[in-house]
Amino acid sequence: MKNSVFSDFLRRPEAGSVLSLIAVFAFFVIFGGVNLGNLVGSASWVNFAANLGIVAIPMGLLMIAGELDISIGAMIPAGSMTVAILSGYYGLPIWVGMAGSIGLGVIVGTINGLLATRTTVPTLIITLGTLVAMQGIVLSASVLLTGSASVALQSPGWAKFLFGQLIGGSYQVIIVWWIAMTIGFVYVLHHSRRGNWIFALGGDKVSARNAGIPTDRLMIGLFILSAVSASFVGMCGAILFNSAQVSGGMNYIFNAVVAVVVGGVLLTGGFGSIMGIFVGTITFAIVSQGIYFTDIDRNWSSLILGAMLLVAVLMNNGFRKLALSAPSKKTQK
Repeated sequence: MKNSVFSDFLRRPEAGSVLSLIAVFAFFVIFGGVNLGNLVGSASWVNFAANLGIVAIPMGLLMIAGELDISIGAMIPAGSMTVAILSGYYGLPIWVGMAGSIGLGVIVGTINGLLATRTTVPTLIITLGTLVAMQGIVLSASVLLTGSASVALQSPGWAKFLFGQLIGGSYQVIIVWWIAMTIGFVYVLHHSRRGNWIFALGGDKVSARNAGIPTDRLMIGLFILSAVSASFVGMCGAILFNSAQVSGGMNYIFNAVVAVVVGGVLLTGGFGSIMGIFVGTITFAIVSQGIYFTDIDRNWSSLILGAMLLVAVLMNNGFRKLALSAPSKKTQK
């Protein structure tokens, strides 16, 4: 019975991320001399995970569908600068600046989606183009409109409460948004027909289209979700820190991909889970921030992340083979 339960667990997409998280905790305790209680309750990695997690979930959905969006590296500062310029520099109501940030995400996501569905150019190249283009647009627009690469922002109380509050003085309110987003997309991906469509899209796009799945509309929706989520993270950052800058955001590309892969999503698409992405994000955040709680040289964190990524890719392929080889319930009966 125990072997059966463990075998069933290993066939799940999130198995690799859970094992990776356990291994990271064990490594830090055994070799880093870390106090596990201090590490678990630390706000630094939780805040880091929340900001990354809101970007990682749409990235994971796209990767499950067999696509990739690296334009998020430009959309995070674009979202923050938009709300800061509109509501900080020009003094418009904060909801106008927030609408501008989200609207910009919708526009860029739609462009990415249309190019992905109307052309045969790989989405890596498409989103690389929009990444570079948006970097230039954000910098040029900021200097042209404000004469500076950074803009101050003062937000009203309700905006601070919803998007820029520090709970308990340390924990960013975006953590609540991350958890809510995770719960919502657990339902979408695993308990709705749209989730089945996403998996089908990653398995075989032509077959999915022939089966009547609206592949183009689904693809455009996923790219919009990715761009809007990145803009939202940037917007929340501007409201929290009372300012925005044109730099920043590029690290999110690498971080999100690693978190998603560690979370059990295959680079080839068609396999993954929201809870796996959630745990993978936590694992990545603990490795990135938790090393500051240990006696280990900080320079080793990149080596740990690289090794963890390689092991995760190997494990994910193995777990997928286990899942495909599992006998169906009908066969077992």
